[in-house]
Amino acid sequence: MLRNLVTVFFLVLAFGPAHADYAGRSEAVALADELAEEGLDRERILALLSDAERKESILEAIARPAEKTLTWAEYRQIFVQQSRIDQGLAFWQEHADLLDRINDQFGVPPHMVLAILGVETRYGRHKGSYRVVDALATLGFDYPPRSKFFRSQLKELFRLEREAHIDAGSITGSYAGAMGYPQFIPSSYIHYAVDYDEDGVTDLVNNPVDAMASVANYFSEHGWQAGLPVAARARLSGDAWKALVQDKPKPATTLREASLAGAVPVTCKESRYCFDGLSAETPVALLEYEGPNGREYWLATNNFYVITRYNHSNLYGLAAFQLGEELRSRRPDQGEQQ
Repeated sequence: MLRNLVTVFFLVLAFGPAHADYAGRSEAVALADELAEEGLDRERILALLSDAERKESILEAIARPAEKTLTWAEYRQIFVQQSRIDQGLAFWQEHADLLDRINDQFGVPPHMVLAILGVETRYGRHKGSYRVVDALATLGFDYPPRSKFFRSQLKELFRLEREAHIDAGSITGSYAGAMGYPQFIPSSYIHYAVDYDEDGVTDLVNNPVDAMASVANYFSEHGWQAGLPVAARARLSGDAWKALVQDKPKPATTLREASLAGAVPVTCKESRYCFDGLSAETPVALLEYEGPNGREYWLATNNFYVITRYNHSNLYGLAAFQLGEELRSRRPDQGEQQ
């Protein structure tokens, strides 16, 4: 018994209690004071922070995100799978007319909107079980590597309570504080969410209509180009292409330069992951992945880069793209929209 008590004592010293009373910290008081100057209720904010709980599971999760611990082969198995494809096709069938209207307005095709919802929450089935205030307080005050960012999201959560009529003390989401069907963090919710059905409430948690339009708006605002392909497998020759391989997905070369270096896209007769007829001056990035059969090389356009603005991971971008292509290939009535 004594040994157990000593263990608990040292754990509390090392990690703090679950109920951390964040409201007593100077950074929290400063945060509440700043928001009070904007007209928010200071006492409400301090009460929420006082009630917020430190979650060790959140700190453990952020230390080992899948995007940094898995290969592409492992990552793909999680997100490009038959059950997720089947669920997406059913969701598409249910909302086909709406997705077409969204495409007409924002220029983002149905299969890409659905791919994001599929990767993020399986079309709303898994929206996250952490209280968002717990997640953002834990990371904002007890995760030094990114505390400034997560404290900024905590402020946006409190602003969101007023603007989107949510309860900041009860709304749940991911371990990183993302919410709803599309897993928007609070700042994205404020800046990119839309009340598409015009019912007076911008609801990404319970309303798939607002959620789908908000994903399309996010892509549009980040530079999505209607009709531009996303990515193609690269066929390689020689060695000059090696100098063009990038870690980051923002295009840094052109299709002409890549081709001259020996990296050319496969044709659409060979694969659905293809480019046909693109201008030689199209900006592209040459990306490398560790696939199930060895290294894979892909030529990615600016639309791929837009996908990675949603989640800054090359693995995420390729998973969302491939899930979308799986959905599109099973809906021939939707045509060859990009």
